[in-house]
Amino acid sequence: MAETTSRILALLNLLQTHRQWGGGDLALRLGVTERTLRRDIERLRELGYRVEATRGAAGGYRLEAGSQLPPLLLTDDEAVMMAIGLRVAATQGLSDGEQTTLSALAKFEQVLPAALRQRVNAVAGFVQPQPASPRAGDAPVSQELLGQLALACRDRERIRFHYEAAGGVESDRVVEPHTLVAAARRWFFVCWDLQRGDWRTFRVDRMSRFFRTRVHGEPRNLPAEDAAAFVAAALASLRRRLTAEAHLRMPLAAMREQFGPWAAGATAIDAEWTSWPISGDGLETMLASLVWIPAGVEYTLHGPPEFLAFAAEAAERMRSAVPANSPVAPVSD
Repeated sequence: MAETTSRILALLNLLQTHRQWGGGDLALRLGVTERTLRRDIERLRELGYRVEATRGAAGGYRLEAGSQLPPLLLTDDEAVMMAIGLRVAATQGLSDGEQTTLSALAKFEQVLPAALRQRVNAVAGFVQPQPASPRAGDAPVSQELLGQLALACRDRERIRFHYEAAGGVESDRVVEPHTLVAAARRWFFVCWDLQRGDWRTFRVDRMSRFFRTRVHGEPRNLPAEDAAAFVAAALASLRRRLTAEAHLRMPLAAMREQFGPWAAGATAIDAEWTSWPISGDGLETMLASLVWIPAGVEYTLHGPPEFLAFAAEAAERMRSAVPANSPVAPVSD
């Protein structure tokens, strides 16, 4: 009986770690006949696990969602990482994330053996995630969408979704998922873009109309050490692309004295004008840099068309927001 129970637990562990298994592969992994495998599958079904079987060359067994949540089988290391992950998730900008994840964590840690709970506390004591402060234009990330993306990454299942990029440019994408990465207080989705024929990184809070195709892709190697390094490089590249210049009617020495460390990179155009580089990870961040320019200082903007258009639109909206009869202080030359 103990041998049968151990074998069924091993079967459950395999089904939980792969989208679909061929019957022959499962039997070989467990060291049993396919007839014994079928009996073990039936025992799992009796316990409440919905295991679907399909026939044919591409058939096999897969663990599907059922009407209720059956017990999960986790190794000690998986249990520790899950508990730590729940603690971190509460700070990472998920919609209703703090309430939901802390509730789940309380239930989860209640049943952890004392030794594992000590490991969780020991490791978590040295994990200090930065809370996700909301940014202008950011939307909370759906926990359901994150879960669906994680499953697609696990199964290498091709997906379709709608995406709204910076500046409001919209497109429909077909991709092969790779990894989810939490970085820079946001969630990023790393994937192979079939239409572009290249690797791409997408912000999850800008994704919508998600659809799983049930078409599976082949494993691909990222052109980076890991997904986190790939996202870091993409963000650095974005910051380099999103650059512009403000030409200020201020001598370079006066500008440096006024701006202090924020004058880094400034150069003299002539005795009267200074070129000040501005950059950021978004158009909004770049525009916010302009508040450092003192009132009354004349300046002009030079940079990518999308930034200039964004700045012009923002200026018009702010001008329209001020009532026509409001007193406006004169700006000196």
